[in-house]
Amino acid sequence: MLCRTGNLLWVGIIAGLLGTGAALPAAAQMTAAAPRLQQADTAYRAGQAALAQRDLAGARADFEKVVKLAPQIEEGHSALGAILVSTGETRRGIVELEKALTQKPGDSVAQTNLALAYEQTGSYRKALPLFEKLDAEARSKAANSPTRTLSPYLLSAYARSLAATHQDRAAIMQMKRAAAAAPQNADLWDALGTLYAQQQEWPLAAAQFQHAIRLQNSLAVAHLHLGVVLGMQKELPQSIVELQRAIQLAPQEAAGYAELGNALVAAGHDADAIPVLQKALALNPSLPKTQYALAAALQRNGQEEAAIPLFKQLLKAEPDNAETLTNLGLALLQTNHAVDAIPLLQRAALTSPHDATAHQNLAAAYLQMNQMDDAARELRLCLKDNPDSPQMHYDLGLALKLKDDDADAIPEFKTAERLDPAASEYPFALGMLYLQDGRYQDAAGNLETALKLHPANADGWATLGTVYRNLNQPAKAIAALRQAIRLAPDEPAPHLTLATVLTEQGQTAEAIEQRKIGADLTRQGMNKQRAEIAINSGNALLQKGRVADALADFEQAIKDDPSSAAAHLGLATALERNGRTVEAAQERRKASSLNER
Repeated sequence: MLCRTGNLLWVGIIAGLLGTGAALPAAAQMTAAAPRLQQADTAYRAGQAALAQRDLAGARADFEKVVKLAPQIEEGHSALGAILVSTGETRRGIVELEKALTQKPGDSVAQTNLALAYEQTGSYRKALPLFEKLDAEARSKAANSPTRTLSPYLLSAYARSLAATHQDRAAIMQMKRAAAAAPQNADLWDALGTLYAQQQEWPLAAAQFQHAIRLQNSLAVAHLHLGVVLGMQKELPQSIVELQRAIQLAPQEAAGYAELGNALVAAGHDADAIPVLQKALALNPSLPKTQYALAAALQRNGQEEAAIPLFKQLLKAEPDNAETLTNLGLALLQTNHAVDAIPLLQRAALTSPHDATAHQNLAAAYLQMNQMDDAARELRLCLKDNPDSPQMHYDLGLALKLKDDDADAIPEFKTAERLDPAASEYPFALGMLYLQDGRYQDAAGNLETALKLHPANADGWATLGTVYRNLNQPAKAIAALRQAIRLAPDEPAPHLTLATVLTEQGQTAEAIEQRKIGADLTRQGMNKQRAEIAINSGNALLQKGRVADALADFEQAIKDDPSSAAAHLGLATALERNGRTVEAAQERRKASSLNER
């Protein structure tokens, strides 16, 4: 969010009171019969003297005496009101200033302070008539010198009041006058840029922020605003540079980190954005948009467990936010908590009944829970609003296939293929379905179509080889299986199938070779699976403090799969906890070397 700039120079305004005379205007009419007025006059003089010394507390006490002794004298209310506003008691100050103007409507000092007080407290519609009156009077007094009108800080407050009441063009005009009146004031050019940005006039806004930076390169807020505007113009590298400069200049301001995190997310750098967004929330936890951005970045970065508590916290504040419901549900689904995900995704679908994605997500949760009928129902609801979506027809076909309803699944896959003939997954799904049903000719035709569209699909070539074998087309089977092996040489299944076809064709020597390769790869795959199980067990034992048992598991994992970097890394951790630091360092070096391969 773009911040407004501009300080209210209350002390400067109060100083105007010093030019109104050393005594109350009524003092000349005082007689010995008016001791209270004489006391009020003395207190007023004392207040002005304190004010000249910038002793606001003393001045306030003196002017309070004036108001108490002579409530009918306007100058006392005006002076006290200005002091109260300047010391933060704005609402009490407004009361005094309103009394002053009731008694003397033409008091320009009271008008000025009251206009600024109204603007400061958000009473913009009350402030505007006063600003208009002050501006008109200033212009009339300077008829022979048009540039001598309101002071820059009054014009900027006037502009903010206009902007707050949606008088945007008038606000820009007044802020231009303020900047022109004080051309070296970087804050005013930044404020002008902010008004342009609020109108989404990005190039004009950027120009003002750049000018502010030229005047004062250390103005953090101008770098922040320029970074945001450049981001809106999709100039992300330059946006990131400006936002980084903003946080260098103002390292304790959460807004800079929040906007830099947003820019990094927009540039596709979620991993870099995460610590920046975390810093923003550490400085200011009350930033729900930043919290959502962080949760979403964590989720996209595969850190769903870390995202879930953030989404839950956001949901407490907005229980019916469909986007948060959806993302929390998906995060739970991604972490295999489909039971918890389903109620959230149901709420999201009810909140946005015509949102196809909400129903698709709910269908995915039902599929994970093996609730095929519910999944199919949700997908059919999607198709009512999106009948020409190939993906939804495909998803419905998968749901029907999983519930063994091939008769209804096939038309859905065919419809998906008709709607998007360039996609390979739809004919591939049909080919697999026909293969399971023993319709080998139909399977071959669809698999051939899929592989023309996606020739790098090793599984597709292996499957087509099997289909050709079932169709008694050995030459085609051998060619398809060799292509599968070229694409995925470490997969055992194509080697074993090819060995079977070669044996059937009397090519015994090559068949034996392929069978041996397949058997070796199968054994390696089983060893890797055993190693993975041992690694998971070792990590769990480490968490429980059972270091000796963990050591045994990691050593077994390395025996099963010496090329596993995770096994060597786990063993290094266990060795460190066992006090064997030299051996641990060796294992870490092995893990690092394997990761670099």
